[in-house]
Amino acid sequence: MTQHCVSIGLCNPKSATNVASILRACGCYGASSVFYTGQRFGYAKQYNPDTQNMRAVIPTVGVDDLLAYKPKGASIVTIELVDGAIPLPEFTHPDNAFYIFGPEDGSVEQEVIDASDHVVYIPTFNSMNLAATANVVLYDRLAKSQFDRSSALIASSKDNNNNRQWRG
Repeated sequence: MTQHCVSIGLCNPKSATNVASILRACGCYGASSVFYTGQRFGYAKQYNPDTQNMRAVIPTVGVDDLLAYKPKGASIVTIELVDGAIPLPEFTHPDNAFYIFGPEDGSVEQEVIDASDHVVYIPTFNSMNLAATANVVLYDRLAKSQFDRSSALIASSKDNNNNRQWRG
């Protein structure tokens, strides 16, 4: 099976809680790294409520320019509410993707949008927060992929508190 590269880029995230949730989503859905710009997360990351300690597993790197850190061979997929964007239900995810998300209180810079291979939006009745947006995009990627549909995946995903079965 071909190895796919999935990385996340965050434009000046302000909430350590949202970044912690994104790191957990990366662990759940197979993203390998998170890059972020700006200083707000850097100041708050020691207070990061990362309950799964994913920062120890998934590199979380502050950078000056997300575009300069695009993984080799990855397509830039910017998630943003802009005219002309592709609705997520109609989007086919590239094998190797660098997903870029805007800040909770702003938008992705035009320079990043212009450099994107794809710009995608999530159809909603209101704007979503950063962590929810990243979770939906990464889940959509998994749902549209050839993931392991066996009960082995269920068993490996359970924690010690879950021993239920469906007998339907």
